[in-house]
Amino acid sequence: MIESIQQFDVDLFLKINRGLSNGFFDWLMPLLRNRFFWSPLYLFIVVFCIVQYKKQGYYIIGMLLFTFALGDLIASRLIKPFVARVRPCNDLSLATDIIHRVPCGSGLSFPSAHATNHFAIAVFLIFVFYSRWKPILPIGIFWAASISFAQVYVGVHYPVDITVGALLGTTIGFATSRIFKTLQPDF
Repeated sequence: MIESIQQFDVDLFLKINRGLSNGFFDWLMPLLRNRFFWSPLYLFIVVFCIVQYKKQGYYIIGMLLFTFALGDLIASRLIKPFVARVRPCNDLSLATDIIHRVPCGSGLSFPSAHATNHFAIAVFLIFVFYSRWKPILPIGIFWAASISFAQVYVGVHYPVDITVGALLGTTIGFATSRIFKTLQPDF
């Protein structure tokens, strides 16, 4: 059973990493997963929350930072060392099959911290702002999913790493949004 899941994961990884290869994705996907690429968005969220919601905006930013920290702690510090799955770009059995589009790094693969963190942030923001701005739902999910997909395309994560990271991040984002709503019931 485990072997068949792992083989499916490798096959799907190669279909994305090699099978979807094209010049536009080769340009776009490394950008989407680059932490600095999204800096203007993060700055906008901070400024928007503070300007629009004053004191409550600081609480939103604080909980957003807590959400990110919790996701990163659980994915990177607790689960990854326990599972110790090698990244596909460092897997010697894939050395001749993989297309390397970004530096691989020496970190572990399961779960994807990028997927965990971005889904946690997206879901937190969705639950906090959905009643005020409905388009945040598809925009937030598309944003987190595109960053997560890029991780597979560039060769640093398997699809299962992304899926579990997305589920973990969704759970964290939901939990922290509930905490926020409990602490700020009038928001």
